[in-house]
Order: sequence, then structure tokens, then C-alpha cells
Amino acid sequence: MSTVTNDVQASAEEMPTHEVLLSDVAAGKVRSLLEQEGRTDLRLRVAVQPGGCSGLIYELYFDERVLDGDSVRDFDGVEVIVDKMSVPYLSGSSIDFEDTISKQGFTIDNPNAAGSCACGDSFH
Repeated sequence: MSTVTNDVQASAEEMPTHEVLLSDVAAGKVRSLLEQEGRTDLRLRVAVQPGGCSGLIYELYFDERVLDGDSVRDFDGVEVIVDKMSVPYLSGSSIDFEDTISKQGFTIDNPNAAGSCACGDSFH
């Protein structure tokens, strides 16, 4: 059972870190989304879960919780959280944000992914 860290004094420097990178463009988009919501208490959580036709899917969402075992890394005020089970799958990954005529959204470049499905929504 995971417990939530409620200590307001706990900072990212006191917690384990991870090797996921967040581009400046992606960090800017996260900041923009948080400003639109009027929330400064949220962090970007990145996780890997079973699912999709290739076996694993990415999850990106805002979370106010920091759970035991989470790793945190700060990117100029944007905290990115990765749970301990997802860290090995995401090590060395880069998160970016694309905004083109054909595509808009966050992208993950994962050197650990051996392949992905045709639609690109899952990996193995």
C-alpha cells in the first residue's frame, strides 16, 4: 500500500531522482496548462501501465500527490514524478510537445522501447 507524502516541507531535492528529460517546449506547455487551471500544487506524473496492443502504454497526468517510492525531477519549476515501477521503463526517455498542423500533443522518445504498435499508442 502506497502512502502519500503530506509534509509540505519535503522538496524535490530530498527525494530520489529519475532520468526522464522534459524539453523546454514541453515544460512551457505544462506551465501553460497549470496556469489555465489556476493550480500551482500539481506535478506532471509519467507512468507506464499494462495495456495497448503492444503490452505497455504511457500515462501522463497531473497529480497533487507524491507517493512513497516516487522519483521527482524539477525542470525550471515543473516537477515531473515517476513511480518506482515505471523508472526502469522510462530511464533515458525524453518528453517533448509538438504543435503542428498534423499533430498536437506530448511525445515520448523512449530508448528502452523495442517496438510499438502500428497506431503508436503502446510499446514493448
